[in-house]
Amino acid sequence: MPSTHLDIRDIPEDLRQGLIDLQSRLGLPREFPAEVAAEAELAAQLPPESHEDFTEIEFVTIDPPSSQDLDQALQIERDGDGYLVRYAISDVAHFVRAGTALEAETHRRGQTLYAPSARIPLHPPALSEDAASLLADGQPRPAMVWEHRLNRDGELTEVSLTRAMVVSRAKLNYEGVQADLDAGRAHPSVELLPEVGLKRQQLEIERGGISLNLPEQEIVEHGHTWDLEFRALVPVENYNAQISLLTGFAAAQTMLEGKVGILRTLPPAEDWSIAKLRRSVRSLGVEWPTSMPYPEFVRSLSPERPEELAALTKCTMLFRGAGYLSFDGEVPDENLLHAALAAPYAHTTAPLRRLVDRYVLEICHSLLNGIDVPQWAREDLAVLPKEMSDSGRTARAYENGVVDLTEALVMRDRVGQIFTGVLTDVHPKTGVGTVQIPDPAVELRVGAKQKEVGSEIRVRVDKVDVRAGRVTLSRPN
Repeated sequence: MPSTHLDIRDIPEDLRQGLIDLQSRLGLPREFPAEVAAEAELAAQLPPESHEDFTEIEFVTIDPPSSQDLDQALQIERDGDGYLVRYAISDVAHFVRAGTALEAETHRRGQTLYAPSARIPLHPPALSEDAASLLADGQPRPAMVWEHRLNRDGELTEVSLTRAMVVSRAKLNYEGVQADLDAGRAHPSVELLPEVGLKRQQLEIERGGISLNLPEQEIVEHGHTWDLEFRALVPVENYNAQISLLTGFAAAQTMLEGKVGILRTLPPAEDWSIAKLRRSVRSLGVEWPTSMPYPEFVRSLSPERPEELAALTKCTMLFRGAGYLSFDGEVPDENLLHAALAAPYAHTTAPLRRLVDRYVLEICHSLLNGIDVPQWAREDLAVLPKEMSDSGRTARAYENGVVDLTEALVMRDRVGQIFTGVLTDVHPKTGVGTVQIPDPAVELRVGAKQKEVGSEIRVRVDKVDVRAGRVTLSRPN
């Protein structure tokens, strides 16, 4: 039986204590109750019920190499002059039944919280890393299989959702898939991914969708310690994201037409906030022609240029206010869009890692197959928005806290050293700025002035407290 405990023993002691402090401060569970773990073990043995046989389809997963909680498997083929995109999503509702302690625990947790060696999963490992995970071990597993038929331009023309047994044939990773695509030796199931992904990206541009090209700060494990790096996405990651978005759009439209479900929403930016952003980027010396729409301006920015990196950071001010909107019986007369995506959207592709996706999958399966939506899927719609918002705040706090601890660990032996980085922002009230240093890949806080935003500054490391996740900087003369 896989351990239900966090494994944070083989890391530096001050980092280990810092993680324990962080988890305690956030009130996070460090193990599953015995009853929940036992129910998960029993659930893992449940036989298929009404699942069709899709085991002949060549599904593959694309995930980071170390991932074991694999929600999605993909297969794409030509369909006349268009495409058939099959997206198999773990059928978590097959294992997690209403009224059980296991189900109650998923509501308490809301979503998986991530940290190297200290991941706090939504489901016990017997499910999340075994029976419900789409592992490439030759074993059939229950899934919800979306079938999207696209025309030659990548537009969705038909959608279905089927409970089925599937077999993942290969566990691929982003860098490997990209290398294989570049070399012309891609797995047949994903060789059309760039073609479909690019067409979906073009449709996103045409409808006014936006994605911020900010570098990702990623924690990397080296032996028994951690490091940080800023990593740019390889193209296949963006193409794969388009398949997930396609599925989220199909789910949202299905629920809107059926008048029952839950959307992921983001309010559109108001005119005053766009005007404020224009003034902010102008102060950085970044040109934004009045005739250029906001989405086009964002796509024009490069994080390689200091002033444009700062502009991209400021653009995040228009991505605030995301939430969930549930409905049953009639569609609310309020914002239904995810403004950054410029379309109604729903979370549906990560049920192992996010509570709400299990509900969306079950509701969509019922609506698309002309059967009654299960009562359990309706009953919790009213409470899901708050549960997901609360767990989202906890997830962000945990992620930020873990990054702070890692930054302190990385800087521990650099006290007294001077670094040059880009000042990406300054809080207008506190005068505390964020400086992004490329090597080591850290984002630290230091006193600064608004007029310096977008410029390179020098900072000195004065003090480091790993357990507290605190790095104290000053500005050398």
